[in-house]
Amino acid sequence: MDNEKERQEAIYAGERALDSLTAAQNELRKARNWGFYDLLGGGFFSSLIKHSKIDNARSCIERAKYDLQVFNRELRDVSCDLNVDIGELLTFFDLMDSFFADLLVQSRIADASRRIEDAIYKVRDILRRLNAGY
Repeated sequence: MDNEKERQEAIYAGERALDSLTAAQNELRKARNWGFYDLLGGGFFSSLIKHSKIDNARSCIERAKYDLQVFNRELRDVSCDLNVDIGELLTFFDLMDSFFADLLVQSRIADASRRIEDAIYKVRDILRRLNAGY
């Protein structure tokens, strides 16, 4: 019975982590879309909106990091270990408003998005195993 409770707690923590990762992925997608518009000459306002979306993504990523740590602790309780490190996903230095700076930001958004996608895949896989009774 105790093991079942621990498994349910791990599932709940995993679902929260998955929600946080998905929210971060959505914000990165929005930032990427505004970044494309910015690259095409969108101007000051598109750059402002892009940076707002990047800030939103940063907040979501911080939440996801916390939720992944909680998930990892819960998995240890059921003798399972999650090895997902989303690390420093967002460190943007879009200080100049130039085409090349915008390209660099787009590249970093794409990299962060790939890393989050990998984390989402791993969390889903572990949740699938937990729901199956591992």
